Amino acid sequence: MYIDSHCHLSFPEIKAKLPEIREAMVAAQVDRALCICTTLEEFDEVHALAMAYDNFWATAGVHPDTEGLREPSLDDLLTLAARPRVIGIGETGLDYYRLNGRSVADMEWQRERFRIHIRASKQTGLPLVIHTRSASDDTIAILKEEGGFHQAKGVNGVFHCFTETMDVARAALDLGFYISFSGILTFKTAADLREVARFVPIERCLIETDSPYLAPVPHRGKTNNPSFVPFVAKLIGELKGMTPEAVGEHTSLNFERLFLSSKVSAKVTSGA
Repeated sequence: MYIDSHCHLSFPEIKAKLPEIREAMVAAQVDRALCICTTLEEFDEVHALAMAYDNFWATAGVHPDTEGLREPSLDDLLTLAARPRVIGIGETGLDYYRLNGRSVADMEWQRERFRIHIRASKQTGLPLVIHTRSASDDTIAILKEEGGFHQAKGVNGVFHCFTETMDVARAALDLGFYISFSGILTFKTAADLREVARFVPIERCLIETDSPYLAPVPHRGKTNNPSFVPFVAKLIGELKGMTPEAVGEHTSLNFERLFLSSKVSAKVTSGA
């Protein structure tokens, strides 16, 4: 019924508990999850999860905050994207939250990395999983420069763990992207974000945990895991006058439309 569209099950604080987590997912009716790659060094472990379990998939990408590790080339991403059960490019994007004494101009390396991911998305037809923090203007601008959204090989994707303004949400929707909400939506301080979630059409919403981070109320402060994603669906349902089950059904269809559509069905089937 529910799909966690973004989780990090290879991270140390969560991977040792995977059998327990999978049992909790069954109990919570969370039947699928997308395991997100954040470094090239991590990819094999993330991909192994997708190959070991027929209800997990993987992405290929390097998180914008990653420094001091292997830098992705376009060929790297194309090679990894060709592997079975890889259905997305990312997570990628821009993050200016921790500049560590640098200026935004100094972050050109991050912008170039984002461009490489966008080009990989265009060549493979796989959707982008976008992370943006304190960098929404540049994120949107680069997508417009590189995307080719209305062409045969344009890009689409999702703005994951959305915490931006209503204007950014409108810009993302105008570009054809989905918007994914996490447990942050349940936090007391997230009133503005709840208004964004109320605004975004259910046909363009996804839900996620971003495990092991950002556990939703009533589990805030605990290690997050995919079995908690129904709490995000419940809050969205309250905002939109829907049952959690209906939100689960809509967001699952949205996930299938974005990640498991005909352009990638052959790839998914070959790895099933």
